[in-house]
Amino acid sequence: MTTTDQPARKDNLFGVCAAVGEDFGFDPLWLRMAFAVALLFDMEHVLMAYAALGLLVLVSRLAFRTPTARPEPIAQPDVEPIEYRQAA
Repeated sequence: MTTTDQPARKDNLFGVCAAVGEDFGFDPLWLRMAFAVALLFDMEHVLMAYAALGLLVLVSRLAFRTPTARPEPIAQPDVEPIEYRQAA
């Protein structure tokens, strides 16, 4: 299952794992679990790796922006104009 099918969630810390999962097509939960387990062993290096990954995601998103699609104009139904009689 890819993360592109899921709507954007607001409960991410900085969205680093979600962005990496979206870019590489895997569930970001696996990356989050790997970071959580690694935090038990070496907190300093894991936080530095997370920050570096965050900077890499930021730079890649700024350098390779995807063009945003312009919304299609809403089609107006064909309605005939109503002719009103002028009151005498």
